[in-house]
Amino acid sequence: MNHNWTRRTVLAGLGAWGASYFSPSVAQGQVINLYSARHYDTDNAIYTNFTKATGIRVNLVEAKAEELIARIKAEGANSPADLIVTVDAGNLYRAQQEGILRPTQSEILTRVIPANLRDPQGHWYGLTKRARVIVYNRDKVRPQELSTYEDLANPKWKGRLIVRSSSSIYNQSLMGSIIVANGREKAEAWARGLSCQFRPPSPR
Repeated sequence: MNHNWTRRTVLAGLGAWGASYFSPSVAQGQVINLYSARHYDTDNAIYTNFTKATGIRVNLVEAKAEELIARIKAEGANSPADLIVTVDAGNLYRAQQEGILRPTQSEILTRVIPANLRDPQGHWYGLTKRARVIVYNRDKVRPQELSTYEDLANPKWKGRLIVRSSSSIYNQSLMGSIIVANGREKAEAWARGLSCQFRPPSPR
């Protein structure tokens, strides 16, 4: 089995492969320096179980994704980071573009993670997925009126939408998915239509 462990791989989660990726007999006394942008209590349970199964202690550093990426860049070749755990494909892309990642190859990761959820060169592996849903007041909106992201560009929603800023990595990733699904021209038209929705309706 190929366990070519190199430092600083980006993951979208941790735990699915941890217990089987390291050999407990080899791992005794070792420490993983984990930089994480996640903030879920369930992750702490994963780290605890990982340590119990492998003997490897998890030294956790928590901050926002952009802060962690900047920190690793500043630390340079002397960075103690072994893994960086972040959220959203956009942050994975940014980390890779900043050159802070080294590829790692594992038969386990390749087998359990679909090809569309990992970098072809092994720079990052996506272990969790998140549903981004449209939330609306059922007293004011019928389900059949609003069922897709494309529907949000309909002029009837003018002045009725609340969304994150376009600078949000989540919205940038959403835009990327719209481009892949519908093509650049339609995606641009959708973005223009959506941006118009945030202007107050004209007085009657």
